[in-house]
Amino acid sequence: MKQQAALFSNKELKAMIVPLFLEQLLVMLVGMADTLVVSYAGESAVSGVSLVNQFNTIFIYLFTALASGGAVVISQYIGRNENDCAGETASQLLLFSTVFSVFIAALVLIGNRGMLQLMFGKVEDSVMQACITYLKISAYSYPALAVYNAGAAVYRSLGKTSVTMYLSVVSNIINVVGNIIGVFVLRAGVAGVAWPSLIARTFSAVVITALCFRKKNEVVYRAKWICRWNWDLMKRILKVAVPNGIENGIFQLVKVALTSIVALFGTYQIAANGVAQSIWSMAALAGVSMGPAFITVIGQCMGNGDVEAADYYFRKLTKITLLLSTVWNALIFLLTPFIMQFYALSPETKRLVIWLVLIHNVFNAAAFPFSGALSNGLRAAGDVKFTMYVSIASTIFGRLVLSYLLGITFHMGVIGIAIAMVCDWIIRAVIFIGRQKSGKWKSFQVI
Repeated sequence: MKQQAALFSNKELKAMIVPLFLEQLLVMLVGMADTLVVSYAGESAVSGVSLVNQFNTIFIYLFTALASGGAVVISQYIGRNENDCAGETASQLLLFSTVFSVFIAALVLIGNRGMLQLMFGKVEDSVMQACITYLKISAYSYPALAVYNAGAAVYRSLGKTSVTMYLSVVSNIINVVGNIIGVFVLRAGVAGVAWPSLIARTFSAVVITALCFRKKNEVVYRAKWICRWNWDLMKRILKVAVPNGIENGIFQLVKVALTSIVALFGTYQIAANGVAQSIWSMAALAGVSMGPAFITVIGQCMGNGDVEAADYYFRKLTKITLLLSTVWNALIFLLTPFIMQFYALSPETKRLVIWLVLIHNVFNAAAFPFSGALSNGLRAAGDVKFTMYVSIASTIFGRLVLSYLLGITFHMGVIGIAIAMVCDWIIRAVIFIGRQKSGKWKSFQVI
């Protein structure tokens, strides 16, 4: 097994994983700072930004799914030492990402009011106006967001995750400083927080694209590949991206449905669930940040035709994910009572938050590494349809149906919603562990 281990040394894995985790942590902390700054722009601005961000998340997931599909194909070509093919795939990913995101942006700019009314119904005029302003400016940034994701996929496929981390640091500083200027100096309201996001995303897109043209990289963009549509490569990218996009889309719709269920419970339960979710997002960072590492490592092993190495790294990366998730989730739970001191909540609500965080963190450490990160490894091997079918079925019948039964029928409230969530993870974990052990993923071909 030493031969397989030499493909990615512990030092190389560390250099890949640590920046991924720090980048996700930074984005989370900046998101919290953004929310704080926006709160000073007025209640209408807060409501508008909150509602539109739910809408924006749909497109962000689509662009991420597209980039992930490209990353799988690029990683496999890198593993096969076919860097020109990897570069052409990356260039095609940039082309498709640009065209697709411009099309989506145009649709949103044309039909923004109708889309918002369809999703959120009737809201106050001031809130709707804030929504429209924020959504229009956000739409301008969709191409930049998609182009950045395409470039980030290249660097993550190469294992150079520190590049995207440093770029994320600068971009987020631009965003936060811009928000402060827009809200407190220019007093531009919701536009004061929308324009900095556009500027920050444009900066990231321009820089990552310029870096991807550098000829000293193993994989580079080339103008001749960008300007020529290659259906064969595009099909390979979409073969991974489309199932991933469908899976993420269903998940977002179920989240909206769960929000409606939570709204049926008492005020203190709704408040506890909202606070708990913000802590859950922080606790989940360890498992989430390992996903791209699985794609890069397993993708390169499978591209090289070394299924034994892929099998080895499946086990090794899963152990790393379990260790990181356990330590991180335990730390966040221990900090939760301290965090609760900063919230003006009743003792009953605070107790409920702690119970919700405990349920989440125990299973986020024990089950999510298999239901989340491990599934990325299966996708990197080309086993995309199986993971899609399992994830969709588990999300609908495990999370949504169980949430209704436990939360409403058995009167368990938000505790029932949390239990349904971890049941979803457990179902996926058991099936994906069985799938990985069966070795069926070894027979798929992406390139």
